[in-house]
Order: sequence, then structure tokens, then C-alpha cells
Amino acid sequence: MADQIFFDGSRPGRLLIKLSGEWQMSSRTPSIDTVVLQLDQHKDIQEAAFDVSGVKKWDSALIAFVLEAAKLCRKKDIRVAQDGLPEGVRKFLDLASRTKEKVAAPEPEPLSFLERIGDQAVRVKNGMFVLIDFLGELAVAFGRLAGGKSFFRRDDFVMIVQRCGVHALGLVSLISVLVGVILAFIGVIQLEMFGAQIFIADIVGIAMVRVMGAIMTGIIMSGRTGASFAAELGIMQTNEEIDALRTLGVSPIEFLVMPRVLAMVIMMPLLTLYANLMGIAGGFMISASVLGINPVEYLHHTQAAVNLSNLWIGLAHSVVFGVIIAVSGCLRGMQCERSAAGVGEATTSAVVTAVTAIVVATAVITFVCQMLGV
Repeated sequence: MADQIFFDGSRPGRLLIKLSGEWQMSSRTPSIDTVVLQLDQHKDIQEAAFDVSGVKKWDSALIAFVLEAAKLCRKKDIRVAQDGLPEGVRKFLDLASRTKEKVAAPEPEPLSFLERIGDQAVRVKNGMFVLIDFLGELAVAFGRLAGGKSFFRRDDFVMIVQRCGVHALGLVSLISVLVGVILAFIGVIQLEMFGAQIFIADIVGIAMVRVMGAIMTGIIMSGRTGASFAAELGIMQTNEEIDALRTLGVSPIEFLVMPRVLAMVIMMPLLTLYANLMGIAGGFMISASVLGINPVEYLHHTQAAVNLSNLWIGLAHSVVFGVIIAVSGCLRGMQCERSAAGVGEATTSAVVTAVTAIVVATAVITFVCQMLGV
């Protein structure tokens, strides 16, 4: 098909590329090699032009050929004249040249130390306002629940309770037993120096019931259920389901967030009680089987050491942790950006926020109990 391309170099420094025949994707068209050969043979070419008056039919095949030829010419600093091309081809060439233009983005000026501190302070302030607004809407939703005017599906609430409770028993059991075992092994290192190994029962019982059972359960539920809440609401935000609820006049806080917070507040104390029992059982098994402590004496020491004040403090921890986990997961999910990456960031942020808040809340509650002498 070389007879479809003709070259006219009669004018010095100018190469005229004449095209004829049919230039369609359905027919065989010449390759660009013939143009490459002409450009290599004539080193004095400064301008290349096209003449398509002999072309009968054309489609994107002609555009592709002209684009390749123009690209070769630009590499050799040869100007391309578009006067002889159809108007449609010229528009495509103009569009292609504009999309390839690279505009160097100005580099942002580095912020000073004080400016970075100010930006961080502004972000913290905005985050606090968002949290207060979220908690206010949640308080209104619970007020409507107390008045019997709330609107959410009871079947969904039962499923959320099941996910927060029964489905987490396996993981809570494993972690709690291992924590009890670790506490027993750590306690015996010092107590055997004084022949007081029996007080391992006191260490394991008080530590698990007072704080460790609630903390370990809270961390487990942060990574398991809190992240699940953030992912669920984040995907709903991405799919615009939350916007659809607002359009229908349904409060997303009341319909989606409140059942999750309520389920966590109900199930966290129960899971904490179960974790306490599993932790004490783990310390009991190791003490009776490995450390050689009398099982009956171990149980008597545990019963004497663990009193109701320790139990109530642990349950208070669990209620606070339940609120923190649910609020962190739901808040990050509601703030999720409308993208897959945004869902991942919301999930990670929910876990980090919940674990950090749990540690801070533990320190605050411990300090208050110490001041009150409890």
C-alpha cells in the first residue's frame, strides 16, 4: 500500500506528504516507516505539510498516521503545517497537543514552625467541634429513644448485639486466658523469692477484675467491632446511602449510630465479666499445674482478694470503653471520604482513636479512683 503515500520535496526545506486512497481501520494502511525513511534521507527539512485531497474515505486510521508523523517531526525539530488536513483531523491534533502539555505545579513554600503548630491547632479545634456536634446529635437520639420516639430496625439491633457479643467470645476467651497465664508467670518471679507464691491468686484476680479484663476486651473490640462499624458506615457513605437516608427524612445518627452505641454499651460489661472469669481461670490452671500451688487455697485467696469495689471499677471501665469504641468507629465512618482509600483510612483511624482513648480513659479513671481511695 506504499502507493497511498507520495512525497514532494521540490521546495527546499519543505516535505509535502501526499495521501490518497482509503484510510480506514477496516483496510490496510501504510506504516509510518516510509515517512521515517524520508526524514532520514533529507536532513535539511524544516517543515512538513500534508495534502489529503486524494483521500476518498478516512476514519481514525488517518488520524493515527498523522499523529505518528507529527510526533516524528517534532522529535527532529521539524515544524508541522496543518493547512492541508481536514478540519476534524486538525481538531484532534490540537486536542492531543493540549493534553500533552505539562504545566509545572508551583512548589508550595515550606511552612514555618509556628505555622505548622497553628495548622495543627486549627485541625484539633475543628475535630473537637465535629466530635461535640456528633455527641450532641447522639444525645438527642437517645432522648428520643427514652421517649419512645426513636426509629431504627429492631432486627438490625439484635444482629449488632450478636456481633458485639457472641461472635467475640472466642477471641476474648483466648486473649483473657493468655493474659491470666502471663500475670501468673510474672508474679511468681518475685513472689517465690519470699516464698509467697500463693499471692499469685491475689495478683491475677485483682488485676483482671479491676482493669486488665476491661482493657484487653476493649482493645479486642476496638480492632474487631470498632473497625467493622467504621468500614460499614464508610461504605454506606461512599455509596451515598447515608445521603439517601437524609433525603428520606431519616436521621442517620438515630438509624445507624445509636443502635451500635447501645449494643456496645450493653455487651461490653458482659464481655468484661467473661474476660475476668477466663483470666482467673488461666492463672488458676498455670498455678495448679505448673507452679505447684494448691487449687483450693488458690480459689480461697482469689475469693478473699477480689471484692465488689474492684468488680464495679472494672465494669465502669467497660461501660466507658464501650462508648469510646462505638463512637470512634461510627464517627470515623460518617467522616469517611467517598473512595475505597477513604474507607481504609477511616477504619485505621477508628482503631487508633479508640485504642488511644481507652489508654487515656484508663489513666484518668485510675487517677480518680486513687484520689477517692477506692
